[in-house]
Amino acid sequence: MEERRTSVFENGLIWFGAGVSIAEILTGTYFAPLGFEKGLLAILLGHIVGCTMLFLAGLIGGTVRKSAMETVKLSFGQTGSLFFALLNILQLMGWTAIMIYDGALAANGALDVGPWIWCLVIGGLIILWILVGIKNLGKVNTVAMASLFVLTLLLCKVIFGGDSLVVISGDNITFGAAVELSVAMPLSWLPLISDYTRSAQNAVKATAASAVVYGLVSCWMYVIGMGAAIYTGAYDISQIMVKAGLGIAGLLIIVLSTVTTTFLDAYSAGVSSESVFVKLNGKWFAIGVTVLGVIGAIIFPMDNITAFLYLIGSVFAPMIAIQIADFFILKQDLSESRFSVQNLMIWVVGFVLYRLLMHVDMVVGNTLPDMVITMLVCVAVFKVRRKVRK
Repeated sequence: MEERRTSVFENGLIWFGAGVSIAEILTGTYFAPLGFEKGLLAILLGHIVGCTMLFLAGLIGGTVRKSAMETVKLSFGQTGSLFFALLNILQLMGWTAIMIYDGALAANGALDVGPWIWCLVIGGLIILWILVGIKNLGKVNTVAMASLFVLTLLLCKVIFGGDSLVVISGDNITFGAAVELSVAMPLSWLPLISDYTRSAQNAVKATAASAVVYGLVSCWMYVIGMGAAIYTGAYDISQIMVKAGLGIAGLLIIVLSTVTTTFLDAYSAGVSSESVFVKLNGKWFAIGVTVLGVIGAIIFPMDNITAFLYLIGSVFAPMIAIQIADFFILKQDLSESRFSVQNLMIWVVGFVLYRLLMHVDMVVGNTLPDMVITMLVCVAVFKVRRKVRK
């Protein structure tokens, strides 16, 4: 039976849900010390960089009709790709736990019944989303997204409708560090966007819609977080909802946004697992990841995720840089080989370079320089090797 192709609208809807995220609102609060204008500029610049890379990564999967971790084989070979698939599964497990943790704390701030209760509720809804399946959500997802859209508009009206301005205190953030935090969110989706664009009817249009919709909505969430910190002085999402006076509506925003975003993480963990263990059922693996995420959210504190974001960047930024260079520039396919020592070594160089650039404050952040340099190294090594062979 031929796999059903998803429309541009369906792909856009998926990435609208990915963008409406408690984690993104919380990350946006870190931009408050820059002030609204500089903070907004950092948010926009970072998302332009991150979403451009997101588009290129999704286009690879949409073109070759393969999942994200299957496309990694094009550059790193059959065995080499397993390394990144395992890392991707681990980071998606981490994201699942973090998102459930943030959502539960925020929901409990709106209705105090105990964070662990909310962890179970959110986890149960994510499992329901997984069981229904991404291609069968249809009207459910449309209603959920429409509700989130209206509710976040109300949140914006309350936050930006007043004239009060709070003096921001606390740790300062440089403009370059802010840009990097802005790049970090779209970058975290690089290892999984192809899981959704692979089944698109039109790869280019669906991928473009995915990247643009996610970019706009993600910027919106960052601005909500930054605006809440600047205009209400609230850095905690539950306080933001309480000060906004949204009540049950705020609770719906919290729960729905957590479910629609975290579902993508758990679902993609299942898809990635099938690249590592061929006979494994990805749906049940995704449910297992959700259960582990609930347990982790109940047991472990996960208040500061900046180090986690930077770790994801250092692993996956050079990986996708090599894929972009191989697919769009060098036109080479290494999927039939066991592994590519050359590209794995270039990835190590890119990884180390990223960690070093973290200590250098640059206006454009460190992801873009790292990816550009990694791509240049990839192209240069390819050309040198070709000359040597001649």
